[in-house]
Amino acid sequence: MQPGEQQSSAWHDPVLLEESLEYLTIQPDGIYVDMTAGLGGHTGAIARRLQRGLVIACDRDAESLRMAQANTADVADRIRFFQGPFSNLPEALDRNGVGAVNGVLADLGVSRYQLGSPERGFSFNEDGPLDMRMDRSQSITAADLVNEMPEKALADLIYELGEERRSRRISRAIVRARPIRTTRRLADVVEKAVPRTRKIHPATQTFMALRLKVNGELEELDELLRIVPERLRSGGRFVVLTFMSLEDRKVKQAFQALARAGRARILTKHVVKPAREEILRNAASRSAKLRALERI
Repeated sequence: MQPGEQQSSAWHDPVLLEESLEYLTIQPDGIYVDMTAGLGGHTGAIARRLQRGLVIACDRDAESLRMAQANTADVADRIRFFQGPFSNLPEALDRNGVGAVNGVLADLGVSRYQLGSPERGFSFNEDGPLDMRMDRSQSITAADLVNEMPEKALADLIYELGEERRSRRISRAIVRARPIRTTRRLADVVEKAVPRTRKIHPATQTFMALRLKVNGELEELDELLRIVPERLRSGGRFVVLTFMSLEDRKVKQAFQALARAGRARILTKHVVKPAREEILRNAASRSAKLRALERI
């Protein structure tokens, strides 16, 4: 921990923080982008290692950005905030007069603030509206998908994005139970439709599929993986933290393609995972995987 660096709160505990900073190789006068600023954990840590450098902190969630600004007030002069999805990265750079950067970090996990806020509708641990929008200015919510999609299309969605083998049974139960407006109601419908065969709740993968669809997360990840290599300086680093197999596969394949083309060097021969101590401190980190590359 650097001098002046603050301890994380319960909602403000960035995953694989030291490992991310190590792979980014922070230069005091460098320019970095945190594509998923969240509450400012990674952003603040990068900024506190800068002297004349800059962090461009991006996020789709306006509420999270406001809290990130408060959490990084001590280094506000080294941070520029930008609200938007991954596909708007060129706009974020252009707006700040930046052509190429020294490093880009993307933590693809949902923040604990979002998961812990019932009104955001990301989790079934507490009852709330079926929302799941990271940017609440967009129109489509999870409730729209749950209540309006045809049964087969909904089953395909849950199977493909949630990797849920029991998707047809779940979709049939959802259609029969319509209208479904709350997280707890949807979780109950899914739990009654399929048996609990693992430690995780039977609705976990269905919720994941809906969230990915509502926010177009895989499409946005594809855009990020396409854009970043073009905006990295020679020797620049790209660090990505994933929490699900669909995302990790995309990152792995994109990194391998860049390496084969001679455009980048993969720095993580094997994925980096949290140490036991971090998992004990922050259970949400247990499924995290870090991959990093360097532009040649």
